[in-house]
Amino acid sequence: MSTDNIQILIAMIIYISAILGIGVYFLKIANENSDNYFIGGRTLGPWVAAMSAEASDMSGWLLMGLPGVAYWFGWSDAFWTALGLAIGTYLNWKITAKRLRNYSAIAGDAITIPEYFSNRFKENKKVIMLIASLFILVFFTVYAASCFVTVGKLFNSLFGIQYQVVMIAGACFVILYTLLGGFLAESVSDFMQGVIMIIALVLVLVMGTTAAGGINAISENIQRIPGFFDFFGIANPTVVDGAQQVLAGNPVFGAALPYTFLTIISTMSWGLGYFGVPQVLLRFIAIRDAAEIPKARRIATTWCVISLFAAVFIGLIGRVLFPTELLTPSGAESIFIVMSTNLLPPLIAGFVMAGILAATMSSSDSYLLIAASAFSKNIYEGILKKDATDKEIMRVSHITLIVISIIGVLLALDETSVIFNIVSFAWAGFGATFGPLMIFSLFWKRTNREGAIAGMLGGAGMVFIWRLFIKPIGGVFGIYELLPAFLVSCAFIVVVSLLTKEPSQEIQDEFEQVKAASIN
Repeated sequence: MSTDNIQILIAMIIYISAILGIGVYFLKIANENSDNYFIGGRTLGPWVAAMSAEASDMSGWLLMGLPGVAYWFGWSDAFWTALGLAIGTYLNWKITAKRLRNYSAIAGDAITIPEYFSNRFKENKKVIMLIASLFILVFFTVYAASCFVTVGKLFNSLFGIQYQVVMIAGACFVILYTLLGGFLAESVSDFMQGVIMIIALVLVLVMGTTAAGGINAISENIQRIPGFFDFFGIANPTVVDGAQQVLAGNPVFGAALPYTFLTIISTMSWGLGYFGVPQVLLRFIAIRDAAEIPKARRIATTWCVISLFAAVFIGLIGRVLFPTELLTPSGAESIFIVMSTNLLPPLIAGFVMAGILAATMSSSDSYLLIAASAFSKNIYEGILKKDATDKEIMRVSHITLIVISIIGVLLALDETSVIFNIVSFAWAGFGATFGPLMIFSLFWKRTNREGAIAGMLGGAGMVFIWRLFIKPIGGVFGIYELLPAFLVSCAFIVVVSLLTKEPSQEIQDEFEQVKAASIN
């Protein structure tokens, strides 16, 4: 191992040690009871709630997936995705956060998303809870796999260690950390990781801009590539046998492809996913005081806008600085690593690389913890064994966490996996399964249990149907599956709720109580 690599490794070990220290610090508090382990006793302040929500949401996708899309396809796809996510972040905090914080407390003091839905509709037979928990297990297993792919690519790119070996080692570390400290450790470390991520992005952006000769030089260079810097066009890399062709030292691109209005709407629909992703919604439930939500919203939105657009520009600048370095869509996702290790002193680069590790860990620990709570609290205690003790719940959650991790590792064994594609599928799954129901449950009193079940099944089913059978047709059907699935879920909720019995008076009275509390 070279001297530079040793310095990078030292910096990353310092970071990992700090994260483990946080886990150990919260070990006693987290393991006092399952409520502390899963939700931290609703004690998050606005800074921790906001930063941990965004850091756990973005994952390694922000530092590898999004810059990779910009490097490969140019401005349009990455820009419209980032814009949709930025708008979705703001609207979710603005519309959903306060009402969900109040509703979850009033409706049986719910501490998980499936429990909130079940309590909201006063279920005796926990059908909603079961369906919601099962979908969380499925989609978070896919999400965890995307995080493990990121870890494997990171260490493989840096140190040349076999992808599968470092991917499995990274997964083991995440499991250990999540078992230690639970939600509080996860949220506090996510705050720190959010700080590291934004510093890393801004630092690489500034250094890359300087190395490329400034903004004018960058603009001049990328505009030579057809469609690379268009709002309504997209670059078209010439690929043979899976790799982009290089001619006279320059990457080969075909004529630019159109980026239609329908495609823009489809891409921006990424923002709809925010209304259904449990790792963000859970922070709304856990914040200590609903009055602090406006401050948290400003923090979260600012972080999100800066981070997203820094990631996009890093991908564009990377194509100027290293035009033929990465010749496959999967390889393009390493552009942040390439720029960091080439432009920064090794020790600083190590801390920037820790930003990728931070992004990955902040997400994977959230995914594993929420999935474990879905099974142990909602299925095991809520359905299978209602008299389960706290110790039993904790033990089942730990077993669930390990099982999900093993499945995630198996899904991540293919080192050619494209992180962006993996995340986009899971994101669509959560957005369409829970997003419409979350909005209607909070704001439409007529929503009933039958409509809720139909909405979840219709949204989730359409994600799979559109992705596997309709999207491959292409043309107007090639849009992101979240958009049609979200609309189908909304339609199912409205139509089925109106065709079936209206909610009980108890449910309607509770809705009005929450509405009044949320106005104040």
